Amino acid sequence: MGRNTRKRRTPLATKIVAGAAALAVGGGGLVWANFYASAHEDHGGHNRTRSAGAQVATIDCPDVGQQIREVPDRARGEVDGELATMDSQITNAYQRLATTRRAQAGDAQFVQNTILGPLKDRRKAIIDRIQLEINRAGGKADGNLDELAGCQGRPADQQNGGGQNGGGQDDGQDGGQNDDGQNGDGQGQEGNDDNGNGVAGPVAEDFVDINDVQPNSRNSRNGLAADGDGGSTGSFTTDCGVNENNLFNSDNLIAAPGVDNGAHHTHDYVGNQDNDAFSSDEDLANADTSCQNQGDKSTYYWPVLRLQDGTQEFDANDQGGGAEGNVGKILKPAEAQIRFVGSRQGDVVAMPKFLRVITGDAKSFTNGDANANTSWSCSGFEDRQVTDKYPLCPDGSQVLRTVNFQSCWDGQNIDSANHRDHMAFVQEDGSCANGFQAVPQLQIRLAYDIPTPTVENGQVQNPYAVDSFPEQLHKPITDHNDFINVMDEDLMNEVVDCINRGEDCQ
Repeated sequence: MGRNTRKRRTPLATKIVAGAAALAVGGGGLVWANFYASAHEDHGGHNRTRSAGAQVATIDCPDVGQQIREVPDRARGEVDGELATMDSQITNAYQRLATTRRAQAGDAQFVQNTILGPLKDRRKAIIDRIQLEINRAGGKADGNLDELAGCQGRPADQQNGGGQNGGGQDDGQDGGQNDDGQNGDGQGQEGNDDNGNGVAGPVAEDFVDINDVQPNSRNSRNGLAADGDGGSTGSFTTDCGVNENNLFNSDNLIAAPGVDNGAHHTHDYVGNQDNDAFSSDEDLANADTSCQNQGDKSTYYWPVLRLQDGTQEFDANDQGGGAEGNVGKILKPAEAQIRFVGSRQGDVVAMPKFLRVITGDAKSFTNGDANANTSWSCSGFEDRQVTDKYPLCPDGSQVLRTVNFQSCWDGQNIDSANHRDHMAFVQEDGSCANGFQAVPQLQIRLAYDIPTPTVENGQVQNPYAVDSFPEQLHKPITDHNDFINVMDEDLMNEVVDCINRGEDCQ
C-alpha cells in the first residue's frame, strides 16, 4: 500500500505553551448544544415544572468506512481521503447543530431542513465518488452504500445499541425543538452540563464511583486476554516512556493517511517519533524511537486524556483541540506499560512489519458497541472494570486505561479496507478462527494521577475526559488505541521466541 510522503507542519510539540485561563462559554470550543424537556411532578397537591435533564442533540451517522469490505490497493488512498471528508462533514454539521438552538426552538423543521437534509446530500455525493473510485480501480463497489447517506439527530443519553442505525431520518430531532426559554433565563440550570467551559461533555452520568462497580461484572465480547495457563505463556515488555517528547497531533495515520486533522482529536504518541498523517512506511522505518530497545520503532498511540480545569493548552484554538471541543489540561500517564503476550492454544507467529491495528471505536457512542474495546478502572480495584463510565477513584488510587488488542491475523494483509478485517479477537477458548493465526497480543495499561472529580446536584466539577470526535461528546466508550508494528526482524523474532518459550523478557 502506497503512503503519501509529503511532510507538513512542525510537530505540535514545538508549540506547547501551557497556561491557566478560564474558558468562556464558546471561547475556543464548540458551543454547548443544551436543550431541556419539561416534566411535571406532584408535590403536596400542586404541580411543579422541573427540568427533566439536559438533552444534548448530536449527529448520528452510519459509519460508511466500517461497511466497506473490498477496496483495490490503488484506490485505498482516495477512499480513505473521502471517508475523512465525511468525518469533517459530520463535525461541521454538529457545530451547526450546537450553535443554532434558538433557531431550532422557533422552527420544528430547522434541524431536518438546514442540517440533516443537506448533510445527507453531501454524504451521498461522497459515497458516489467512493463507489466510482473502487470500480475504476477494478473493484466492485457495494451498491447499497447509498442507504448509509442519511443521519439522525438524537439525545446524548441515548446510546446506539447496535452497530449501524440504518440511516433513517428522525423528524423529532431529539428534543432540539424544546422551549429555548429554559436556557439562559435562570430556569432549569441544574440541567446545564457544560461544566462551565462551553463544550459538550462529559456529564455527571458518565462517571461512576468505583466502589459501586461489581467485581468481575464487565461483559465485553472484545478484549479477551489471549494468554493463560496453556499454550505460549511468555511475555515481552517494551519500555517506550510516557510521551516525554510531547509528540501530539490530531492526525490518524492508519485510518486517514494524507489527511491533516483526520482524527479531529489529539493523540499521545510513544515509540516512533515520525507520526503524522504524511508519514510513509519508509519514514517510520528511518525514524527515531522513544523505546529503550532501539529495535522497536513501532507506533503506539491513543487519544489524550484532559482535565477540564480551564487550562489553555497549546491547541486551545486549533482544530483537533479547543476549536473542536477538546479543552483543558492534557494529562500524561504516570506509567505506560506496553507488553506482548502469547496464546492459550499454542505458539504465536511473527507479526509482519508495518502491520496496522486499530482496537476500540472512536465512534462507539453513535456506532454502538460492536467494536468497542474500553476498560476503565482504578489501581487497587482492577477486578472492577467499566466500559461506558469514567471511574471515580478514591484518594491514592490511579485511573487505569487498559486494552487487549486483537491477536489473530489473517496471515496475508498488513491492513484492510475498513482497517479491521485483517485482524480478529481470540474466541472464548483462546483460539483463532479458521484462516487466522495467533500473533503476539499487544496489551497496553495506562495509569494516571488525576484529582477525583466531584459530582454535586447532577453536575460534575473538574471532570476528566478522553479526546473525541466532537459529536461523540467525550463518552468513555469511545476510547481506542492504535498500533503500527515497526520492530526490526531480529527483535520481532526475539519477541516470538521469548513468548513461545514461556519466558518474561524485555
